[in-house]
Amino acid sequence: MAKKRPYHKNSRRNFLKNTSLAATGFMIVPRHVLGGQGYIPPSDKLNIAGIGVGGKGHSDLTSFAESPNVNIVSLCDVDDRLAVRSREAFPRASYYADFREMLEKEGKNIDAVSVSTPDHNHAVPAYQAMAMGKHVYVQKPLTHDIWEARMLTEAAKKFKVVTQMGNQGASGEGVRKMKEIYNTGIIGEVHTVKCWTNRAIWPQALQTPTKKDKIPKGLNWDLWLGTAAMRDYNDAYLPFDWRGWSDFGTGALGDMACHIMDPVYRILPILYPTQVECSVSDSFSGNFQYKDYPKSFPNSSKIHLKYPRTDGKGNIKVTWMDGGLLPERPEELGDNEALGNWDGGVLFIGTKGKLMADCYGANPRLLPLSLNEQFEVEETLPRVPEGHYLQWVNACMAGYGNAETSSSFDYAGPFTESILIGNLALKAYFEVDPKAENKGFWSGGGQYYGRKRLQWDAKNMKVTNFEPANKYVKRTYREGYSMG
Repeated sequence: MAKKRPYHKNSRRNFLKNTSLAATGFMIVPRHVLGGQGYIPPSDKLNIAGIGVGGKGHSDLTSFAESPNVNIVSLCDVDDRLAVRSREAFPRASYYADFREMLEKEGKNIDAVSVSTPDHNHAVPAYQAMAMGKHVYVQKPLTHDIWEARMLTEAAKKFKVVTQMGNQGASGEGVRKMKEIYNTGIIGEVHTVKCWTNRAIWPQALQTPTKKDKIPKGLNWDLWLGTAAMRDYNDAYLPFDWRGWSDFGTGALGDMACHIMDPVYRILPILYPTQVECSVSDSFSGNFQYKDYPKSFPNSSKIHLKYPRTDGKGNIKVTWMDGGLLPERPEELGDNEALGNWDGGVLFIGTKGKLMADCYGANPRLLPLSLNEQFEVEETLPRVPEGHYLQWVNACMAGYGNAETSSSFDYAGPFTESILIGNLALKAYFEVDPKAENKGFWSGGGQYYGRKRLQWDAKNMKVTNFEPANKYVKRTYREGYSMG
């Protein structure tokens, strides 16, 4: 039998550099072999429950089930139509519409929980599962709100469970190769980063629906709303377009930054930004107007973040662009050479050179591209040959503290907070001065007093120079939903 790899407690910044990841084909070793008499041997199977099992939730479960050590024992979805494939794939699994009922009734049968719901319903089931001692895998972004991300980070430590966020590129070859290139010092000290995506590919900048559509058969609309305030059902929200509505989704930033910004946060010496500001397109569809706060994200946006380096060597400026906005093409990149890929990309600008990668940190390359033919980087970092899903499965089987995961909540939580600060700026951007005489949207924007640079106090999760922005740090849940 394979021996368990020792667990090394490392900082978030150094774990890729210094830590061994879970071994391929991890074999279970009875606890009494490692720890002496009195230990109960662990189960031969990891019993996983899925919350949100249609679409991405289905592919998550099938990926876990590739391990011979996994049983999918329970399924939960508020939409019977979307749950069909998972119910057919795992016919022996119990099925529920309400995750609270599932956790209550199936708790003793479950070792781990996968959460793949719309963003606004990530945090509560994940927290409740962790409080029951269940390992959790949560799709990206980890949470809908900044406060929720902090709570899940703390809960993972408190309840001593194995965690992973569903940003698969975190376990990929690309981000490790990119770090190896960066570690050579060939591009010097990075001072500026550009990130971009073609998303959103769903409708945004929409008027809030006023029409009441018929609720489709098989959909429990009340449970789908979950933590969000009650409202009439409208076809504009489902099945995929929820991402563009700020009560449910986190827009293009929340959807793609966990993939595109992961190399930034993983490789560079940064933790939380201290400043954020943004601008958005004014090409709104129809007669769209913001009322009180944005209900739908804009078609495109540009967000500027300033991060103090954790090594004390100044700051790093990071710019995010979505909706098809692109950074200026680097001089070192040819007119016909690809800037990132179809999904987007990331560009590190250092004191000595530039380094670019596609979405997920894939295909990292120095600029100009001719340098890559002259420069060979030694492989120094451990890879994850089993992949992101089975890495989590193996770590759960090993037990808390015995194996690393690439995007555990001690990393994914602060990373998600950092991303969602951008959305806080987008929402605060449309804060209207109630004392302004002209409140018309098209009057030049002078009355929108949210259009400023925001100063962020990460420790206290608070904007220090613009109080109206702080209401976007934490939502009020609908009755019946809580972190408790």
